[in-house]
Amino acid sequence: MVGSGPNGLAAAITLAQAGVKTVLREAQPTVGGGLRCDELTLPGYVHDTCSAVYAVALTSPFFTSLPLDRFGLEWIQPPVPLAHPLDDGSAVLLERSLDATALNLGPGGRAWVRLHEPFVRAWSRLARDLLAPPLRVPHSPLLMARFGLQALRPATSVARGLPGVKAQALFAGNAAHSFLALDDPGTAAFGLMLSGAGHAVGWPIPRGGSQRVADALAAYFRSLGGEILTSAPVERLEELQDSRLVLLDLTPRQVLRIAGDKLPSGYRAVLERYRYGSAAFKLDWALDAPVPWTAPECARAGTLHLGGTFEEVVASEASHVRGELHDRPFVLFVQPTVFDPTRAPVGKHTAWAYCHVPNGYSGDAVERIERQVERFAPGFRERILARSVLTPADLERRNANLVGGDISGGVMDLRQVFARPILRPTPYRTPLRGVYICSSSTPPGGGVHGMSGHHAAVAALKELGR
Repeated sequence: MVGSGPNGLAAAITLAQAGVKTVLREAQPTVGGGLRCDELTLPGYVHDTCSAVYAVALTSPFFTSLPLDRFGLEWIQPPVPLAHPLDDGSAVLLERSLDATALNLGPGGRAWVRLHEPFVRAWSRLARDLLAPPLRVPHSPLLMARFGLQALRPATSVARGLPGVKAQALFAGNAAHSFLALDDPGTAAFGLMLSGAGHAVGWPIPRGGSQRVADALAAYFRSLGGEILTSAPVERLEELQDSRLVLLDLTPRQVLRIAGDKLPSGYRAVLERYRYGSAAFKLDWALDAPVPWTAPECARAGTLHLGGTFEEVVASEASHVRGELHDRPFVLFVQPTVFDPTRAPVGKHTAWAYCHVPNGYSGDAVERIERQVERFAPGFRERILARSVLTPADLERRNANLVGGDISGGVMDLRQVFARPILRPTPYRTPLRGVYICSSSTPPGGGVHGMSGHHAAVAALKELGR
């Protein structure tokens, strides 16, 4: 195993569960990939260096099958998964209850329930198919067909079918996690999945920070007899020539770097054409008090979408795809210490946020991000004790898989969701015998769910006849 992000750890665990002696090599001093914590601002303030909220993890059949609570992982469910404040001083709330959400949405409430209820009611069955490899017959074909009729549409089209400013803004914010222009076909899938997950399983955070997720996965892997080597980069594939199986939690660019000269020219050309998407520009703050939201109900939410109206969110997401940064960028904001005081000194707080920028963006988005926070929480800047800035280049330096700051492992439009990195029934297998790719650059794509790693390992086990 090369790479210990959530997919690398999932692949290693799947192999070890099958009785295969597995060694996992990680280039960094600690395991985790995007599941890491650090004192980015001041001593005693624990910050998630990449991912922070895990709705997709609790949707994942792989994650939910593991006894990670026995290895120190504790999930915290904020009272409200998501809040989306507006300029009139109110906030749209995505509650766990569909009915409570509908009351908050006003005229769009009934339409919201009609859209989401069939999927929330059958969430575990739907998740199994949504996170499955492509080109497979779904376990629940009628349910998937119903989902697909909505999911394949542009998010703008689905949102406009929800009456009222609140419902449209809430759906657009969830669809914006796609890192795509929201009038692209297929972007509705992101809105449906994240809204559905909020209702079905919540948007939890791990007590103590994201590193606890990686540490629990690593501890479980070791309990199965697995071995982990940190600060152990792999520069060339030949270093692993004694291994019967090699699984790479790497994106195509890193695969080409360590194995390019071994790959057939046709497959190499496919990897060279692989497209990376827009990037994250990330800020972390140490705060001397909670965020002073204008809408007091925002204090109940773990995650906030700071983007204003539907039209504003759509305009912001179109901008970064064009290679620009919108003056009012859509900002994803998390306030973990409101619910997990272990991450900061007594009475103090941390906050985490990013906006979408063009891949490799070299400009400065700090002022625009903080202006968006201040817009909905006047006085926020006065509470900042220290700030950490992670540009797209900084993110890639910390984790080579985040090419140009792309945290999704590549563009997730309709074309590349299915051809990830190549359109095949088993896209994880490379032409090299025993060598597989298991990163988020394989189906089902970005997000902390481990399913890319699990599916790749299952394919590799079949090669061993297991």
